[in-house]
Amino acid sequence: MSNVPNAVRRRLAPETFALPIDKMRDGYYSDAYFTFSREVLEQDGHRPRVLMQVFQRNHSVLGGIDEALAILRLCSGRETGGQWVSGWGELRVRALFDGDLIEPWEPVLEIEGDYSVFCHLETLYLGVLARRTLISRNVRDVVEAAGGKPIMYFPARFDHWHVQTGDGWAAHIAGAIGVSTDAQASWWGGKGIGTVPHGLIAAYGGDTVLAATKFADRFADELHVTVLVDFENDSVRTALAVADALGDRLWAVRVDTSETMVDRSLWHEMGRFRPTGVVPELVRKVRRALDNAGHEHVRIVASGGFDPERIRTFEQAGVPVDAYGVGSSLLRGANDFTADVVRVDGRPCAKVGREERPAVRLTPVTWTTDRPGDRA
Repeated sequence: MSNVPNAVRRRLAPETFALPIDKMRDGYYSDAYFTFSREVLEQDGHRPRVLMQVFQRNHSVLGGIDEALAILRLCSGRETGGQWVSGWGELRVRALFDGDLIEPWEPVLEIEGDYSVFCHLETLYLGVLARRTLISRNVRDVVEAAGGKPIMYFPARFDHWHVQTGDGWAAHIAGAIGVSTDAQASWWGGKGIGTVPHGLIAAYGGDTVLAATKFADRFADELHVTVLVDFENDSVRTALAVADALGDRLWAVRVDTSETMVDRSLWHEMGRFRPTGVVPELVRKVRRALDNAGHEHVRIVASGGFDPERIRTFEQAGVPVDAYGVGSSLLRGANDFTADVVRVDGRPCAKVGREERPAVRLTPVTWTTDRPGDRA
């Protein structure tokens, strides 16, 4: 489980998520069969008290639980006389915390109460759990592979902008040291970090040193200046030139050679190893050149196609990387969740193979801003 004790853990307030509450209550984002189920129950006046358990099938890192709870708190209920009546007070909800390590089939969330007030939300809370847990699990994998070295979360350009905020939080709780957009950092009050990009270098005529100097003039007092050094496919020479120009204002160089390219410094060594992209031999050359020129303080960030397996390979070989930038690999895979009714009106009632499971780690859901009557 998480290393943070329950006594000091805090849930994100439901208002954090800026949910489209009216549309969620209406069922706009829900699978139609759940909204149809609500209509049947309401028309029939049938209000079964159920116990719903939510689980997944992998060893994973829980993400999205606070977002799922916000959906339940703000969107459960029923419309009566043209007014929405909250159903939250009728529910008994227990859950794990974002960042908890979870086992296959382990309940991460239990909802007990009148099924008609929350059945329309199943699509929503399962979806956020699936997405955020995927990100948290993938980030934790690369954090562990890096052995404590910083991981910079850089997948924003590979997915729809709308997922950035929640995905950034999921990466943060799993151990990412930095994210690339303000949206990704917003839920903990952080800011996006970044490097001197290829586009800015191009804007200064392909002159990496000039672009880096202009960038440092503006931002050196606010953030760690990190500069991409592969624009001319000559990372060793460019890294030295940037380090000479910026001196102590340079925090790191970022080696990001394309997987289809061979850096100029390796042209005379091809045949002894696979030379394309960011390879150990290239990083070692950059490190030696910086050290020999008196720039031992300059760190090396490696990026471009890194995943847990590749990071482990670099770490086991002792490649002198100080931090890793990881992008699209963090969005791959699946971590689906399932919700099952396992008890109805106090009696076991689950589909075959989905009996009620022990849920000893779940805790009652509260927020620090709760009033006594608001707790579930």
